Amino acid sequence: MIRIHKSADRGHADHGWLVSQHSFSFASYYDPAHMGWGNLRVINEDRIAPGTGFGSHGHRDMEIVSYVMSGQLSHKDSMGNEQVIAPGEVQRMTAGSGVVHSEHNHAAGQTTHFLQIWLLPLRQGMEPGYEQKRFTNAEKTNILRLVASPDGAENSVQLNADARIYATLMDGSTALHQALDAQRKAYVFVVSGAVSINGQKLTSGDAALIENESSLTLDQASQAEVLVFDLAA
Repeated sequence: MIRIHKSADRGHADHGWLVSQHSFSFASYYDPAHMGWGNLRVINEDRIAPGTGFGSHGHRDMEIVSYVMSGQLSHKDSMGNEQVIAPGEVQRMTAGSGVVHSEHNHAAGQTTHFLQIWLLPLRQGMEPGYEQKRFTNAEKTNILRLVASPDGAENSVQLNADARIYATLMDGSTALHQALDAQRKAYVFVVSGAVSINGQKLTSGDAALIENESSLTLDQASQAEVLVFDLAA
């Protein structure tokens, strides 16, 4: 079964300095039909205006992944990490027993466009942690490149969650196929462009919620960037 969630049906928040689209219920946006999918709890597509950002705030018991599409995201946290996350980089922060962090866009005249992704952790009360890795465009072109996994396979970012995240840049020249475990769930998010998911057309911001399927085919792409999640049911 594949259920399509269109971009226009996402939650929307405009705070002036931050414009956000919520794929699942978040903050003041509540939709009982979209509370998460498997152990995927949040996908927020955020745009941060120049010179602004999220001030220091705390999280607990969540795996938080940041995926930057354009601009830069400056990160600082109570673990002592101070990093800049650029396009092509994937950041994982384990909130665990508690962490305080901030995220800012210090670039003049450039909006930071990124995805904020939350996954439920394997267990509560873990030691907070941080990891960041870069994946080149060549690594992701017409390939489902593993960028995050529980075991850090293929030099991916290691998640403290039962999930695998794949990223691809498709130029329309080939189809991609992925076997699925029908006992798990999958989620496909179109970052940009257009692509067919098992015969159904999706465009930027659209998502496919998948269960009880044994295979996934991505084709008919038009310069598309896509994330594929393999999730605990």
